Amino acid sequence: NKDLANAVKVLDADHYGLEKVKERIVEYLAVQQRVDRLKAPILCLVGAPGVGKTSLGQSIARATNRKFVRMSLGGVRDEAEIRGHRRTYIGSMPGKILQNMTKVGVRNPLFLLDEVDKMGMDFRGDPSSALLEVLDPEQNNTFVDHYVEVEYDLSDVMFVATANTLNIPAPLLDRMEVIRLSGYTEDEKIAIAKQYLVPKQMKHNGLKEHELHIAESALRDITRYYTREAGVRALERDISKICRKCVKGLLLKASEGKPREAKRPVEVNAKNLDKYLGVRRFTYGIAEKKNQIGQVTGLAWTEVGGDLLTIEAVALPGKGKTTTTGKLGDVMNESIQAALSVVRHRSKQLGVASDFYQKTDLHIHLPEGATPKDGPSAGTAICTAMVSILTGIPVRADVAMTGEITLRGEVLPIGGLKEKLLAAGRGGIRQVLIPEENVKDLVEIPDEIKNRLEIHPVRWIEQVLTYSLERQPMPVVDKPSAEPAAVPAVPADEEPTVVIKH
Repeated sequence: NKDLANAVKVLDADHYGLEKVKERIVEYLAVQQRVDRLKAPILCLVGAPGVGKTSLGQSIARATNRKFVRMSLGGVRDEAEIRGHRRTYIGSMPGKILQNMTKVGVRNPLFLLDEVDKMGMDFRGDPSSALLEVLDPEQNNTFVDHYVEVEYDLSDVMFVATANTLNIPAPLLDRMEVIRLSGYTEDEKIAIAKQYLVPKQMKHNGLKEHELHIAESALRDITRYYTREAGVRALERDISKICRKCVKGLLLKASEGKPREAKRPVEVNAKNLDKYLGVRRFTYGIAEKKNQIGQVTGLAWTEVGGDLLTIEAVALPGKGKTTTTGKLGDVMNESIQAALSVVRHRSKQLGVASDFYQKTDLHIHLPEGATPKDGPSAGTAICTAMVSILTGIPVRADVAMTGEITLRGEVLPIGGLKEKLLAAGRGGIRQVLIPEENVKDLVEIPDEIKNRLEIHPVRWIEQVLTYSLERQPMPVVDKPSAEPAAVPAVPADEEPTVVIKH
């Protein structure tokens, strides 16, 4: 397909967003117009379930005018699945690669290797090692199947692999061009629902356009309170449920002899959504309204997007013990120790008694105790909570923060910035403190999020405290100590002692 505009149209018609993948495919088609024999790229789409990896493979096939063939690698443990069995075995047959090539009947299909991270290995061999030859552009023009025993040219095939995680052997990963598909934002999910999911489900359930209208407020509430996912599968299921209930209601009214009511369009909005989907299944993180002492809002990354993470600190009379609760991992516990050392080292500047660690027990708790939490990115928030509880200065409720902390009080970069900023905007946060080194990542954040938040890049813990505390701590002023005793002078007739350096 030489028409680039048509390829862009095909990709946009099937999927919303996903600009990086679309750009890569259009680049390939553009270069193909200039070069007669161009090696097809080997792409690996990595993302959470339900973001559209497999369906994107089908639309790439349409955009490049290739036939589509899919091979699922989930649970494949036998090397012979890829390379075939030798003919000496009973029931031997070619491998799945050549079987699928025979089925599709062309030399240049789009070959989708689905769930490439779910392959196993056992005594029968390692299929991921067998794939090394298939996915190497320098070798796959002489691919040999054990059954056929003749070289077969796979260099014209366009391979696209999909995976949920990068838990893939390094040599195999090195052969593929990894494109990450991050989770959809709330606004993206609503746009996808309006453009694709609602029309699709109405058609599947036999509804006409004028019979059902799902308001934007209802779609927003479904994404917030009824689904918790990075993709849109659960959202589509809930829209399908609304359509089924609507069809049932219309047919019951018609059978009860109420044709006028049956012709009236059904309006679904935020107010009557619970009639169709029942009680709300989830709550999404909303920030505290009041400034509190010892309570800080952190930002967390999860597989289904970002979330607000409340961090609580309490100071108790004791002997300097630090208690941590909330099902924390090893890295987070170490982060708490590092934050405590930062506070102890800066105790004078922070107006904290220098011997507080001998007389005060600290208890750090992260609510939702059943949920495992780990990672270093809550370091700045934990340190701020400690300073707040030890100085008695409240933390501003409209400020959220993320960043790893070092013993010198430096704020180090973190990952998952897009998801974290989304969670902050959703939860009513006004200001977000991010590490200075993460400023480069703001380019990839949609403007709708950046315009909603005041983002402050920070490098040191002092800057974090300036933005997050209601007022600044008063440093402890040392009392002038007595003059030190003068060093006795060496008599003129005595030689000064020579200092020996070891």
